[in-house]
Amino acid sequence: MSNIDWAVLIFTLFAVVAYGVFIGRGQKSNASYLKADNKIPWYIVLLGIMATQASAITFLSAPGQAYTDGMRFVQYYFGLPLAMIVICITFIPIFQKLNVYTAYEYLENRFDKKTRVLTSLLFLFSRGLSTGISIYAPSIILSSVLNWNIYLTNILTGGILLIYTYVGGAKAIAHTQKLQFLIILGTMAFAGYLLIQHMPDGIGFKDALYLAGKSGKLNVITTEFDWKDKYNIWSGLIGGFFLALSYFGTDQSQVGRYITAKDNTNAKMGLLLNGLVKIPMQFAILLIGALLFAFFSLKPAPIYFNERSYQYLKEKEPQQAAAFEKEHNALQKQFTQQSHQILAEKEKQSPLLSASIADFKSTQNKVKDLHARVEEAINQSNYNAEKTDTNYIFLYFVKNTLPVGMVGLLFAVIFLASWGSISAALNSLAACSLKDVHLIFGAKAPDDETELKYSRLHTLAWGIFSIAVAMFATQMGSLIEAVNVLGSLFYGPILGIFLVAFYFKKIDGPIVFISAILAEIVVIAVYKFDIISFLWLNVIGAAAVIVFSLLGLLFHKPRAVVSE
Repeated sequence: MSNIDWAVLIFTLFAVVAYGVFIGRGQKSNASYLKADNKIPWYIVLLGIMATQASAITFLSAPGQAYTDGMRFVQYYFGLPLAMIVICITFIPIFQKLNVYTAYEYLENRFDKKTRVLTSLLFLFSRGLSTGISIYAPSIILSSVLNWNIYLTNILTGGILLIYTYVGGAKAIAHTQKLQFLIILGTMAFAGYLLIQHMPDGIGFKDALYLAGKSGKLNVITTEFDWKDKYNIWSGLIGGFFLALSYFGTDQSQVGRYITAKDNTNAKMGLLLNGLVKIPMQFAILLIGALLFAFFSLKPAPIYFNERSYQYLKEKEPQQAAAFEKEHNALQKQFTQQSHQILAEKEKQSPLLSASIADFKSTQNKVKDLHARVEEAINQSNYNAEKTDTNYIFLYFVKNTLPVGMVGLLFAVIFLASWGSISAALNSLAACSLKDVHLIFGAKAPDDETELKYSRLHTLAWGIFSIAVAMFATQMGSLIEAVNVLGSLFYGPILGIFLVAFYFKKIDGPIVFISAILAEIVVIAVYKFDIISFLWLNVIGAAAVIVFSLLGLLFHKPRAVVSE
């Protein structure tokens, strides 16, 4: 990067950290540190919810996901709006009424202490691991730009955001998320504009869109039903609904955003608006990836987007790499010529267009096959890096195409997106481990000052844990998919516990406790044997808790249910 890019990057990151420390100063109690004294308005709730979900993984990995697999990933969010409605009707009123610090406090009131602890532990395990992946995503950038070791950049990336998260708590997180997300949206929109502007002369948005469509990258809706297909309209509407219901309704990293709201109305407005704007936002980010494919079909693309990994292969197997490059150069030249030819024939409405599109798709498949062989060779070389280059596609475009200053800002955006989600996650992890585990098993209740000190120590501990997890994230492929697979392993049983709590009043703690454990075993077994696509795990986990609980009524006489 140029000196100007470095200045933009450092200034942006420093300004956000300083703002977070400033806005979060003077914390004197846990009510302030963990819940921001319940003074957050709806628009900050909205931005906080979106920033927590839209991590660096969204902006780094999603364009690469669309580049390789098309835009069908957007169907993953189709169940989101309906889930927001259900949460506003059922979840928020209960959480606000009980004035909880964590979502799992309600479960002790409804069931018993051990059910609360079990559910919190499931959350802590899943969110702790996924937070580590979120730290790893921006550390890729430092590793690539500075040519530093990925493990060093994990420590640096995770350590910087701990400053304002440790000091300022929920208030600092909420207000920095507001600033971060506004910068992110503006910068990503400008990056999309520059992508079109950097197309070859005479090639506009419609032309790029046409090429993306003919290459199969605009596959937004796929209606064919297949249990093992990860992204289709059925898995999105049904599996996505259950995942969103669990994530936004029972995951403390999201619950923690809207329980800080001033009141029920502000919490509901923030959540409902998230359901309305999330799909268009995700569509736009994936569209950048589809347009990137058109861009690299019209201009020379690298043989492998992770340049460091390929350089290692060149040094270890120079003859094999030379053969790969010779084949790649020939295919790339042919592919570029065919892309321009298709657009020219489309303009003239030539009768040869159909044949040209068929040749274009044939070459596309050959390029894909070559990429797979290069990737396999890199993975067989035992180079300690990612299994795929999906997360490097957008990064490569940024580094090699955008103007001076914009590169530094785009890198800053990916950091800010990561910090928004990670800081919220650390705050929620600290709240749960403190309130749902530490204080429950503690000898005596601490005073306000001691409890605030404990909250900060828990935040620090989870930050260190997440950095440690990031060290093992290099083998996970597409990060946006990896983090959602990980969540799906646990969200279903957690959601099932809450659904039983809300809607099955005869079922008590002992029944749901055993049912949740059995359901988690079922989910892990289904995933282990690759029986079904991961989105359906959320449905299976929730349904299993309900079914096992209802069966439990046949063998266990429940106690009188405590009213909420």
